[in-house]
Amino acid sequence: MAEKKAKGESPKKQAKGEAPHPKAASTAALVPPRKREAYRNEVVAALTKQFGYSNPMQVPRLEKIVVNMGLGSAVANPKIIDAAVDEVLAVTGQKPVITRAKKAIATFKLRENMPIGVMVTLRRERMWEFLDRLVSVALPRVRDFKGVNPRGFDGRGNYTLGLKEQIIFPEIDYDRIDVIKGLNISFVTTAKTDGEGRALLANLGMPFRA
Repeated sequence: MAEKKAKGESPKKQAKGEAPHPKAASTAALVPPRKREAYRNEVVAALTKQFGYSNPMQVPRLEKIVVNMGLGSAVANPKIIDAAVDEVLAVTGQKPVITRAKKAIATFKLRENMPIGVMVTLRRERMWEFLDRLVSVALPRVRDFKGVNPRGFDGRGNYTLGLKEQIIFPEIDYDRIDVIKGLNISFVTTAKTDGEGRALLANLGMPFRA
């Protein structure tokens, strides 16, 4: 009878010619997000040259992307929330949270804590991958697209982009949507000024209107 492996003993090395473990193979196949690599290899140098930073830590960076879909029509049709959750999940790869009304408004038949939208916060790889799909695939699908409005900055280097239709994302099946929904996408950066924030996003491929 073969001896049992002692507790704490390191696993055997993979034999020559033996197929790698599926998990190891999938990990090796992972490709770093293109926009993250572009930021490290190109954008940092470009911003340093443009603004004369003396320390790499001064270079603005993208911290997170928040995707928010407000659904006032959910007051009359609660099922719209379920569809919105599925659509935002398909677009971002991350399940959103349901946002609820903080107070009741009788005029709009809105009750406190009633579902009125969905929101998701993207960081790290998902953030970079979403940005790549947005600027490379989704925005060019906007009808008569001439660039995004550069007036969406908040004075502190953060930018919010409003989109009228979720169907510009190829992950959305047009034949299965119940209603056209708009969404807001906020880019939160470490930039100190709007000029720095715009330069950061422009170098990452955001097509600002001239």
